[in-house]
Amino acid sequence: MKPEIIVVSAAYGAQKVAELGGQAALLPLIKKAGADGIEIRRELFSDSELCLLHALGNAISQHQLSASYSVPEALWLDDGALNPRLAQFLHEAEQIGAKRLKLALGHFVALDVTPLLAVLQASNVTLVVENDQTPDSKLAPMLRFFHQACDAALPLDMTFDMGNWQWTGEEGLQAAAQLSRYVSYIHVKAAVPHGDTFRAIALDDADDSWRSLLNALPADAPRGIEFPLEGADLLAVTRHYVDLLRAA
Repeated sequence: MKPEIIVVSAAYGAQKVAELGGQAALLPLIKKAGADGIEIRRELFSDSELCLLHALGNAISQHQLSASYSVPEALWLDDGALNPRLAQFLHEAEQIGAKRLKLALGHFVALDVTPLLAVLQASNVTLVVENDQTPDSKLAPMLRFFHQACDAALPLDMTFDMGNWQWTGEEGLQAAAQLSRYVSYIHVKAAVPHGDTFRAIALDDADDSWRSLLNALPADAPRGIEFPLEGADLLAVTRHYVDLLRAA
């Protein structure tokens, strides 16, 4: 069975998404390119669009695409407390018909099972916690969190971002070896040094190390395109990478 291929709306860049008329305007393009779903990014919404989530969900359904929802916040706040807006974000995900809600780990200190479990059980959306580009998402805290969450039988999984280990100075293959059993969603991304940091690049511009890393992750996990999709013919570019990831 071929893996589900998801296009992350932010792959087109915030300016291009705005020029095209918002994330809903991407749906025909993503469908024609042969993808299976779209990852909606909360940071790309205008205030008015946040009031129209049901309409967006209906449009996604009409295009016969699956939805994922990404919020640029962390599960755990800087003081180690559970994000009090988690239930709100899950509700927003439900409104667009999303299968999963993606948050970064944040500053995980200790697992207080009862309040987190209560919020998660009240929703039919799966929380998928991502390794972001901050020190809070280094391998050690990610492992500590998922070990404890697994022991507590919490209904959540991991989004494994292939490129973000570059920012945290760690080896993606080592992370995959230890975290793959928790992974249910993959952000496919390659990155190269850029000044004193890194930048994401298209797979055709990268070496083949992304293939080895992808192959170290669950073969049935949906693959999200989170590297730049740019060019004069966005449909052709998107179709090219949808086909590449489906075959990889």
